[in-house]
Parts: sequence; C-alpha cells; structure tokens
Amino acid sequence: MRLENKVAMISGGARGMGAAEARLFAKEGAKVIIGDMLEEEGRKLEAEINEAGGECLFVE
Repeated sequence: MRLENKVAMISGGARGMGAAEARLFAKEGAKVIIGDMLEEEGRKLEAEINEAGGECLFVE
C-alpha cells in the first residue's frame, strides 16, 4: 500500500475524476476526505469506500 498512513483531501470528489481518485487513494491505503457540494453522491461514495475497507469522510 503506497499511501498507508497518509491523508488525502479531495475537493470536488463526489463524482467524476475526484471520485476515481478517492477510490484509488483509499485502495492504496490513504484516509480520504471528500469535499463537495453534491451531498447525496458524496455520502454514497463515502459509504462505498468504507464498506470496501477504506477510511473515508464526506464533508459538504
């Protein structure tokens, strides 16, 4: 895991490239904070990453 013990903050992370980066960073071991105005999409991605074993927090 290349990003273990790292924290990534991704603005505009609820969909598109931001969401892809959030998934990738979490897969590589980073704790991910997603910031976005799209609350519904952000909460879904937060749950998806956490259910897959990653650590994610969504912030509007």
